[in-house]
Amino acid sequence: MSYGMVFPLWREAAGAEWARYVRHPFVEGLGDGTLPRAAFLHYLVQDYIFLVHFSRAWALAVTKAGTIGEMRSCTGVTKALIDEEMQLHVGICAEAGIDEATLFAAEERQENLAYTRFVLDAGHSGDFLDLLAALAPCVLGYGEIGARLAVEAGETPYAEWIATYGGADTQALCAEVGALIDGAAARRLGPDPQASPRWEGLCRTFGMATRLEAGFWDMGLTP
Repeated sequence: MSYGMVFPLWREAAGAEWARYVRHPFVEGLGDGTLPRAAFLHYLVQDYIFLVHFSRAWALAVTKAGTIGEMRSCTGVTKALIDEEMQLHVGICAEAGIDEATLFAAEERQENLAYTRFVLDAGHSGDFLDLLAALAPCVLGYGEIGARLAVEAGETPYAEWIATYGGADTQALCAEVGALIDGAAARRLGPDPQASPRWEGLCRTFGMATRLEAGFWDMGLTP
């Protein structure tokens, strides 16, 4: 999936780190059904905590935005995270006897803390585009993973997860985020973003967030 013009350039700049993230053994285990259920539930608990902070980061993007359109897009993503994605986690965990209060009170793993605070720091210390570079690997990476697994996955107990991220709603959200990034880059870097002196730094931010995503999958395999 391309999701715009700037994202594929960041994805390419991340090199092998991107493949390690989107083709991680955890991801492949979701697709072929071999991922242990305990690992999946452990991941969901930590990802719920992650999404709390990730929602805050998208809310921060509203304050960093430069146009009403940017504000509206970021508000929409924040709402989707809280009202839809987090509720997927709540529903699956409830079936396993884990209620939302337990999710919210769970101890945050170091890998989770490192990733979420990196994203928030990118937003607090940088501008709107710096924050988008840190946010992009999660939103668009999950969209890419979901779209691929929706086609490739066979019989798997993780079909609901795959259907969510590979489904029309998530794919439409990813397209919107890709367009948001393109517009933000054009406004702040000009018509040739790769020629901007800021480009290398944005690629580094995207690359670090990608590595932290792969580390999140590593954490998922070690309950």
